[in-house]
Amino acid sequence: MIPSPPHDVHVRYEQTPMPVAVLAADYPSGAWVAPHTHRRAQLLYAIEGVMLIEAQTGRWVVPPTRAVWLDAGLEHTVRMSGNVKMRTVFVEPGTVDHLPSSSCVVEVHALLRELILAAVEVPFDYAPGSRDALIMHLLLAELAAIPRLPLYLPWPVDTRLRTICDAIMGAPDQAHAVLDWAQAFGIAERTLHRQFHRETGMTFGRWRQHARLFLALERLAHGEKIVDVALDHGYTSQSAFAAMFKKHFGIAPSMFYR
Repeated sequence: MIPSPPHDVHVRYEQTPMPVAVLAADYPSGAWVAPHTHRRAQLLYAIEGVMLIEAQTGRWVVPPTRAVWLDAGLEHTVRMSGNVKMRTVFVEPGTVDHLPSSSCVVEVHALLRELILAAVEVPFDYAPGSRDALIMHLLLAELAAIPRLPLYLPWPVDTRLRTICDAIMGAPDQAHAVLDWAQAFGIAERTLHRQFHRETGMTFGRWRQHARLFLALERLAHGEKIVDVALDHGYTSQSAFAAMFKKHFGIAPSMFYR
């Protein structure tokens, strides 16, 4: 993978006395940001391209109509799918009430998008009461009101469960049952079910559904045919995939990126 630029560029945006600052950075397809943390919470948003964010506890897929809120201090990596124009909003913890209480994917509506783009041009030393200050104040207000979306895939800690999850992510069209994995690891099927639910908060079947949808989003973002995406991710037909997609996201896959 293509390495990312050094992260010391972020330092100024985290050390400013102002409660919020916005950084613009563009990355080529395949760029990878190595594991790192930030003192401030951050909203990662790409006006172009798709970002795949991974932390020890889970993974997020972030298309241009969405953004991911990451808690301060959370170690994570970022992989770019397609050329990515990233805009990062660094927010001092506790600045305003009702900011997301945990890492999550959020919807980026038209006003929030324009505020983020405008905030990139705001200097660190903007004057109180100025137009720049009003932009930043409204940006914080919008961040506190954005809806959270189900684009998060929890990741287990147990090595055996991580092996299973990695295998599903690598071959989502395969349909190995829990019994197959239990036999491979020499443990009882019921034990594997219990441990999987305890570590992810989901049943094995539900987690696999989420994983397939998670992977499908990246393919859809690049304009691939829905029927090809459906068959490559373990669905017997385009209609079966569309039904599951709409049940999970509340919208048809053909409409998701519009």
